[in-house]
Amino acid sequence: MSVNACRIVFLTLLLPPALPLAAQPSAPSPVAIVIHGGAGTIRRQDMDPGAEAAYRARLEEALQAGHRVLMNGGSSLDAVVEAVTVLEASPLFNAGVGAVLTSTGVAELDASLMEGRTWQAGAVAGVRRIRHPIRLARMVMERSGHVLLAGEGAEEFARSQGVELVPNETLQTPQRREQLRRVQDRADTESKGPYGTVGAVALDRNGDLAAATSTGGMMNKRFGRIGDSPIIGAGTYADNETCAVSATGHGEYFIRGVLAYSVSASMRYGGLPLAEAAAAVIHGKLTAMGGAGGLIAMDRMGRIAMPFNTEGMYRGYIDGAGKMVVEMYRE
Repeated sequence: MSVNACRIVFLTLLLPPALPLAAQPSAPSPVAIVIHGGAGTIRRQDMDPGAEAAYRARLEEALQAGHRVLMNGGSSLDAVVEAVTVLEASPLFNAGVGAVLTSTGVAELDASLMEGRTWQAGAVAGVRRIRHPIRLARMVMERSGHVLLAGEGAEEFARSQGVELVPNETLQTPQRREQLRRVQDRADTESKGPYGTVGAVALDRNGDLAAATSTGGMMNKRFGRIGDSPIIGAGTYADNETCAVSATGHGEYFIRGVLAYSVSASMRYGGLPLAEAAAAVIHGKLTAMGGAGGLIAMDRMGRIAMPFNTEGMYRGYIDGAGKMVVEMYRE
């Protein structure tokens, strides 16, 4: 055997085993969808009954919207965009209308999505005049030849695609303006939570996975700060061979830890099942780094994980049997 051949054999032995390629399904996959509306200090004793009912109603609406797409034969990508669009339209969540405000009092929005069959992805960051950033992220994926567009360039691309540009004021709410005022009165550099990012992951009848994430970022953020939500592998990831992931939390930690991808990598190279891989990332890696947050994830069999290390996370799912669950608190 030649020296080069020996090197190839040796390097091959060092590589961790990859998961086998999934067989093409002989029958339609059970459809399922999971969503989140952010993690943070979400405690039952602090929640007004009317507010809790409002959160539950909007989470259920988003779940049903995405699930309806799947039941009608739509793709997982269609479903996650539809679910996230519902959440972006609600002032209850930190995405789209109702996003938190920067130190200068404007909304700057980020979003991304990825589909697991071909690993195509699209994202936008720091946009100020887009009502539904997740829809623009899909256009970036499908029409631009790029993955991530930011700021004025992303908005120029939106205009070229016929997307309506709206005044930034239409994305702001009185509650967010008051929240910013309180934070700045305390002379805080940045608000530390809750992390109101929204996201969805889904599995369609073809066995394809997809993930989507959208956010306004951190209250009182400065200097054009961008978090993990538009970063593929940090806040969003999808791979049919492993899982789809959407994250929420302190974005700097998710970027440094490449945490969405870490769930997939733990499954592919470490052989961990979804629940163990997701828990290892949130309760292991993220917690060890000193970060806070959570994620939602689904594997190609429709199994679901929703770990978080905060006091609560807005979350819910409709599983392969059609059962709907919406939860908020740790217990």
